[in-house]
Order: sequence, then C-alpha cells, then structure tokens
Amino acid sequence: MPPLPSPNDLARENLRSVLRDAERKQGFVTPMFEHIAARYDAFTRLFSFGMDARWKRTLTGWLAEQSPAPLNVLDVACGTGDLTVMAAGCCPGATVLGLDAAANMIAHATARLAAHPTTGVAFTVADLTHTGVPSASVDAVCAGYAFRNIPRLDDGLSEMSRVLRPGGRLYVLDFYRPGAPWWRALFLGYLRASGSLVGWWWHRAPVMYAYIADSIDAFVGVPAFEAALERHGFAVDRRRVVLGGGVAMHAAIRR
Repeated sequence: MPPLPSPNDLARENLRSVLRDAERKQGFVTPMFEHIAARYDAFTRLFSFGMDARWKRTLTGWLAEQSPAPLNVLDVACGTGDLTVMAAGCCPGATVLGLDAAANMIAHATARLAAHPTTGVAFTVADLTHTGVPSASVDAVCAGYAFRNIPRLDDGLSEMSRVLRPGGRLYVLDFYRPGAPWWRALFLGYLRASGSLVGWWWHRAPVMYAYIADSIDAFVGVPAFEAALERHGFAVDRRRVVLGGGVAMHAAIRR
C-alpha cells in the first residue's frame, strides 16, 4: 500500500482540476478524509451552525416512516458513524451496516460503537461504488454527504440501484451547486473562506476544508441530481431543499 499523502502533499494539488478528473479525484478525497477523521464530527457541526443534526433528523425521520419497516439498512460513506447510529435508533430490530472508503473514519466509528454499544450496527471499509453487498438485499440506503465525494455520480447511483430491493428507499443528504449565480458566489465564497481558516488552524493546510466549496462547485445542482435518480430507476417521493439550493434531503423509491 502506498504511503498516505500528507496534508502538505494534498495542498499542492490544483483542487479545481483534480475534482473534475474522475481518474484523480478518489486519490485526493480518500486521503483527505483519513486526515480529518478525528475532527470530522466537530467540524461538521461547527461549519453548519448545528444545522447538520437537524438535517440528519429529517432524513432518519423519513426512514422511520418507511413501510414495511426496513430490516437491512446500508449507510454509505458513513464517516464516523453518526448517521449509522441514528438510523439504528429509529429502526428497532434492523441490521445497519456502515461503510466508508477511509479506514480512519471506520476506526473512529468502531471506537464510537465500543463506547456506546448499539444493537445491530456494524462497520466496514468499502467504497460506495463497489459495496460488495449482494444485489437486491437492502431495504434502505442512507447517504450523508456521499455522492459529491465520488468520482462519478452515475457509478454511485448504479450501485445503490443494484443493492436495493424493488420498493426499497434511498435517503440522501448532501450539498449541491446553487443555481442562482449571485447566491452561488456568496455561498461558495463563505464555505471557501471559513473552510480555509479552519483547515489552516487545525492542520496548517487550508485545502483540508476549503475542499468543500470546490467539491460543491464541481458537483451538480438539485434538478440535475433528481434527473440522475430518475435515470437509475428511482422516483423521488420526498424532498427538502434549504439554503437556496445549497443543501437538500431526498427520499427516493427504487422502482
């Protein structure tokens, strides 16, 4: 296994270029998440002014209303397991598997589980585009800040369509590229400036969190994401769009 690039190594990359290159993107994103794993939860709450918790409660609230109740739940790009544990809490009796491509994220998720045991929860290292989960074996998939961070959106949605049984549901929370140019400039400008400050403060590498703004700018807007869902056999049945299209939550049924 090649050595993990340092924050300074990552800082030398041209973000705009690397995030638009499917062949290079994963080689930047996964090492970055390896480095920020220890402070990921604190940063997410700080960066969103606490709104992240409300967004996740919205998503898991929809999951709790799924009928019939899901028995097999997958949380992709699970990070430190925040959404995984919330999903288990709202689905009594379900098995919830959290997976993430960054081993340090899974290490922190596993430590969280050891400190606060939660029945039915397990974690493993895996890429959401190649989960290794059997086809049509999952009742529900949660994806918090997941699809924006993979090289190809279509590859991720194709895998979700494969693992979900017909009638299963996909629950997505993510940042999106706002459609209005003036708001996009303000939104991304704030994220870039504040992310750079925290990246320098915590890692002496502004790129570690300035990445978020550039990843959003390289991603799709809400309408394009919904069109991609349709292409892969999903029908959106619930949505909540906030921050002028900068963040959205979706529940989509697998036809």
